[in-house]
Amino acid sequence: MTSSLLKELGFLGLVIVGVFLLMPKNTATSFDTNIKVENKDKLLRFNKNGEFKILQISDMHYANGKDTPCRDVLPSQMESCSDLNTTHYLRRFIDVEKPDLILFTDMHYANGKDTACRDVLPSQMETCSDLNTTHYLRRFIHTENPDLIVFTGDNVHSVDAYNYNRSMDEAFAAAIESNIPWIAVLGNHDVNTLVTGTPRKAVMEYIVGLKNTLSLLNPSNLEQDESIWGWGNYNLEVAGVQDSPLQNKSVLNLYLLDSGEFTYSLPPNFYMGYEWIHPSQQSWFLRTSKQLQQAYTSPPEAQQGPAPGLVFFHIPIPEYSNITESNMVGEKQEDVYCPGVNSGFYDTMLAAGDIKAAFVGHGHINDYCGKLRDIQLCYGAGFGYHGYGLAGWARRARVINVKLDKTEDGDWGPVKSIVTWKRLHDDRLTLIDPEVLWASTTVQQADAKCLTSSLV
Repeated sequence: MTSSLLKELGFLGLVIVGVFLLMPKNTATSFDTNIKVENKDKLLRFNKNGEFKILQISDMHYANGKDTPCRDVLPSQMESCSDLNTTHYLRRFIDVEKPDLILFTDMHYANGKDTACRDVLPSQMETCSDLNTTHYLRRFIHTENPDLIVFTGDNVHSVDAYNYNRSMDEAFAAAIESNIPWIAVLGNHDVNTLVTGTPRKAVMEYIVGLKNTLSLLNPSNLEQDESIWGWGNYNLEVAGVQDSPLQNKSVLNLYLLDSGEFTYSLPPNFYMGYEWIHPSQQSWFLRTSKQLQQAYTSPPEAQQGPAPGLVFFHIPIPEYSNITESNMVGEKQEDVYCPGVNSGFYDTMLAAGDIKAAFVGHGHINDYCGKLRDIQLCYGAGFGYHGYGLAGWARRARVINVKLDKTEDGDWGPVKSIVTWKRLHDDRLTLIDPEVLWASTTVQQADAKCLTSSLV
């Protein structure tokens, strides 16, 4: 815990956190949460080529635009590096990949040009800020014109943001101004209740109220008197190709869950560490999966077996630590920072029967995928320049490309394959580590050992 906390906050930050542990949590907020519900029923669909492409962007950590210098870059990169480097990278990424759905994780936006980059080379530091992040983002969106943009946590670095509303507006501005529907879930840095006292619900309400978003505060299919832990739990259905036999069926299901933040409770039930995916979330997830599977295997056009599902959340579950070099593609350069409570969500995903892969952020310099029994566990790696990284190790993002099969009649049918690769933020947006997901049936067993208390 200590080494990671020092890396994030420094010694003074540890002292401040210690003081806050002894203080009651403040529930005041200044958010204007006029919730709009326009375009909430927009249908996602595979394109005419039978493909649906997802770009997973992890840990943008946006702060204050061009005022935010980069972190962990080379000395030669420091002078011109800011949050804008991140958004510039994003636009280039979209231009190359041309996705149908873009998934962003961990922007860590704070205060635009006032927020320096982290973990960049000395040469990059002077001109590096949050604006590096948004510039990268705009390039992607401008060129690609995708069907949906998805942000999956640590979009804003809340403790560094001068004006939280403005930082969120700037972090999501490229998506909003594109008039493309977009959605988001929260990471542990979007809200830091321990330090700021801002209610997590208020932040998600603010996001739900922004223009062109399809984000939901929580599921619309909760049963009477049912409640669910967290904010920003929901699912998306991706229908088959227009005018194909499966045009009215969801052939790919996406589940988004709130994995919480760093928290504490006082004795006698003392706990300090990351939150976890709770039983109420898992109950909703299982019921929704069952409903989708029943619809998929029922007439008309009844299919054999469930449509594949992908799960996205921010903080990895303990089972991510079971992945070893012998069964991973990518790099593991830091420990797995996960909850101190194993709530059993991995077993819940197995029990659902439709989940092929889970995708998280949180660990900025881990970018691996590894198969544990029947599910691929993948990191997205750090995307934003205000989040920590390694100087000289390029920021990167993950692509998930889902392809449909052809039927005997030549029509587009169910999902055939799920593949993934990553692109680096360099001059060529270099493609690395292509691999097929949902291929191996090898059972991997290991003890889940991860670090449970860090402010990663």
